[in-house]
Amino acid sequence: MPAAGSEGEEGLAGEQPGPGTPKLCGYLQKLSGKGPLRGFRSRWFVFDPRRCYLYYFKGPQEPLPLGHLDIASACFSYHQPEVGAGDEPAAFEVHSPGGAVTVLKAATRQDMTYWLQELQQRRWEYCNNLDVAKRDSRTSPTPSDFSKGLVAKDNSDFSILSQNASAERARNILAVETSPTDLVGEQAASQPAPVQASAINFSLKQWSTEIKNSMSSLRKGSNENRRSIFYTTEEWELLDPTPKDLEDSMALEEKRKHLAEGSKGLTSSAFPFDFGRIPYKARRPLKDMIGSSKNRNSSDSSLTEWCSGNGSRLVSELQLKYQSQQEELEKLKKDLLSQKELVRLLQQTVRSSQYDKYFASHLCEGVPKDTLELLHQKDDQILGLNNQLEKLNLEKDSLQQEVKNLKCKVGELNERLGMLMETIQAKDEVIMKLSRQLSECEDNASSQSGAINSPTSTCTNKELQELDRLKDNLQGYKTQNKFLNKEILELSTLRRNAEAREREWQAKYTSLEAKLCQIESKYLILLQEMKTPVCSEDQSPAREVITQLLEDALKAEPSEQPEQAFFKPHLVSEYDIYGFQTIPEDDDEEKLVAKSRALDLRSLSLSENREISTGVKWENYFASTMNREMMRCVELKNLIRSGIPHEHRSKMWKWCVNLHVKKFKDSAVPGYFQILLQKALEKPNPASKQIELDLLRTLPNNKHYSSPTSEGIQKLRNVLLAFSWRNPDIGYCQGLNRLVAIALLYLEQEDAFWCLVSIVEVFMPRDYYTKTLLGSQVDQRVFKDLLSEKLPRLHAHFEQYKVDYTLITFNWFLVVFVDSVVSDILFKIWDSFLYEGPKVIFRFALALFKYKEEEILKLQDSMSIFKYLRYFTRTILDARKLTAIAFGDLNPFPLRQIRNRRAYHLEKVRLELTELEAIREDFLRERETCVEKRDLISDDEEDS
Repeated sequence: MPAAGSEGEEGLAGEQPGPGTPKLCGYLQKLSGKGPLRGFRSRWFVFDPRRCYLYYFKGPQEPLPLGHLDIASACFSYHQPEVGAGDEPAAFEVHSPGGAVTVLKAATRQDMTYWLQELQQRRWEYCNNLDVAKRDSRTSPTPSDFSKGLVAKDNSDFSILSQNASAERARNILAVETSPTDLVGEQAASQPAPVQASAINFSLKQWSTEIKNSMSSLRKGSNENRRSIFYTTEEWELLDPTPKDLEDSMALEEKRKHLAEGSKGLTSSAFPFDFGRIPYKARRPLKDMIGSSKNRNSSDSSLTEWCSGNGSRLVSELQLKYQSQQEELEKLKKDLLSQKELVRLLQQTVRSSQYDKYFASHLCEGVPKDTLELLHQKDDQILGLNNQLEKLNLEKDSLQQEVKNLKCKVGELNERLGMLMETIQAKDEVIMKLSRQLSECEDNASSQSGAINSPTSTCTNKELQELDRLKDNLQGYKTQNKFLNKEILELSTLRRNAEAREREWQAKYTSLEAKLCQIESKYLILLQEMKTPVCSEDQSPAREVITQLLEDALKAEPSEQPEQAFFKPHLVSEYDIYGFQTIPEDDDEEKLVAKSRALDLRSLSLSENREISTGVKWENYFASTMNREMMRCVELKNLIRSGIPHEHRSKMWKWCVNLHVKKFKDSAVPGYFQILLQKALEKPNPASKQIELDLLRTLPNNKHYSSPTSEGIQKLRNVLLAFSWRNPDIGYCQGLNRLVAIALLYLEQEDAFWCLVSIVEVFMPRDYYTKTLLGSQVDQRVFKDLLSEKLPRLHAHFEQYKVDYTLITFNWFLVVFVDSVVSDILFKIWDSFLYEGPKVIFRFALALFKYKEEEILKLQDSMSIFKYLRYFTRTILDARKLTAIAFGDLNPFPLRQIRNRRAYHLEKVRLELTELEAIREDFLRERETCVEKRDLISDDEEDS
């Protein structure tokens, strides 16, 4: 059986699906509807391995699903079809918790077996690989959704259950290997949906009863306003009257006045259908059903009489009324055309008379008579040609109308031909049936006459037929028995696993409850100690209790049996989930601050109950994009602003980067990144030396870049070297290394390279990372303008105490807040930054100041303000509040305003740099001429 998981997704070691793993999707018919209209409808089904859901859509191109089935909590069954059914549609049942049963029907028995086997396999893998508690929350990542960057190797929280060898052997023995048909798989999306079964799947006796009841209010003299029981959202399938019925209706034209009141009652109260709107294509099954009712059951004679009598008369009257209205409409159209033609001729006559009058009054003086006659002749010719052109246009329109009428007639003739062919086929079947009956009668007669001569041969034939039928039944029941035995085996195993996990969680709950009682007792001791103040300088017992409680709160509890632990929650530990060090090793004061911050973060995460709803929104969005590509939209932007879940961040970052660099990647040769990297390794450029110096200084507080042997260091080196070859004018600038380091946490080397290309070449202005940092200086001036506009009090406060806050914010813009905010907020900023662009940096920079505006305004000297600005961003922990300020309180925030201000300040900064360059050249010239200044060396010359 194929492994679970969607194509192209990366899983855990040992569970990674191959690149050719097929996606489980295809057409099935689903039993739906209520009452007499309950029947099978064709739907497009897609299995989602992330949640073990089977979504169903109206068609392969539909963006939103109609619903889903929870396969993880379902069981399957089917009934043995009748012998001789062949490849007739085979139905199976999906039993969900709560007693809900969904009946599905595959096109063939082969497809049914394939769907059942695949659904069993995917359910088995999902339930064995995921933790029950996380699965119930519907927010946990599956192994196929883990990121592909450096943080992917830290996700050791999931462990695969050890497989039972005997159970696996039994599953393999009971498995029925089948291959799907063309209606299963991604290739089925390009094929038309199979013809769905009739929605009317009840007996003719029910039809007869329902129609009798509904027509009782239509009889002459009935004053009851009872509505028909037939309510449907689909088109009804009725029959056009035959030519004989039309002749009868013409004969009954005189009686129409007497039946007018009855027809009014019909259309207004009893039957809510407009028969005139019913398409011809959908008008045959009722005829077949009525005809079959005549053959099947003589008790339905009343239904047959009504359909041939009152029903045909009623339909023919309605169609005659419809035809008369159509004739009247055609007559009105012809009158309208004639009136338009008359108006056109009158307008033409008026124009010609006005022209003659104007010509005679202004141009006739001094013009020879022959010339005037020639002009009149030309005018007459022009008018004649115009009239001829209009006649030809009218003839063309009439011919086109004739062509349309002929096409309609051809279509009607084709439909009549189809009806005649079907009638002939039905008659042929009747003839064949009668022939078989005749032959059977003759055989019976001959067998009776020759029973004395050949009784042994007749019995032998009957026994052989019965034996074949029994063999077919036996084979079908064997297959059904194997499947049901496998289903029982798997459900029993899943139930035992669930019970074992429940016992383990119960034991863990008991131990945690005992630990809670111990902590409560410690807090009670602490409160009792605090009641009596201690005046001595010796260390009090309360301080020891406080120290012990802090250590217990910060310590991550190791599991006693790690091999049975399904999921280890991310408690406060030495490193967070991104690999950043949470508690420093040296300074005790910094260690205490870090512990306090870690406790605040954990308290904040425990108090937020909306993370589950965010995860559900993301899962619903991915389900809606299952049949189509992701596109930029308001819904996706709002989801990204709320933060991308950890398990989906790798996928979304890669999609955002490809969105911005698509034109670069399309124009690049295949293997472009590897070619650049090979050049950089073979021919080192001047930037390689500085890159090597900055590798270990990039993110020393992250374990992926903390030592020369770390995997992240080599990846970081490769990306920076390749980028330096792509952009030799930039080469390498301090700050690029941090951008790449953050990107590598969730992206592979090549994707991180294109991420850096999108930041430097798409998002940021030119000269942002060059030697002059021209673009960075411009953005600082733009940010000053925005701060004065959005936060005028804070800007005035900085101006009053002459605080140059750009010394702090310059690094924010250069490296997009890396090492400036806590990691949770940093990655939420990067989520929006990679989707929306550099405007996000301005938003969050202003939001950070607004978040702590009141605290900054309380500081009354420049030194304390500047000192506070150096570390205040690390004290902001509430990412939800900061995001609300950035994208809500600071609106409106037009990008056009930022572009205009960038252009304005760019000219000013360029002018200043030109002046500085002129001063530098004057200084160098003066130094060469003056002996006293020759020993002075600038910083650039000393570095070189």
